[in-house]
Amino acid sequence: PNTAMGRTLQAMERVKAGIRAVVEHPFHVVKNLFGHRKVRYRGLAKNEAQLYTLFALANLVRVKRQLMPG
Repeated sequence: PNTAMGRTLQAMERVKAGIRAVVEHPFHVVKNLFGHRKVRYRGLAKNEAQLYTLFALANLVRVKRQLMPG
């Protein structure tokens, strides 16, 4: 990290880590708060619909936490 390239790579990784943290939060909510660890249905369409619903609910949880902290 003492070279210019090393510092640049470290800065890029820091930016990626910040984005990753924001993106992974809804997955945490879906997996831990809603308990979705395995798919329930046979077939992609039903599971896709369930995941859309769970991530929509995760967005509502996020908004609730922003509006009503504590």
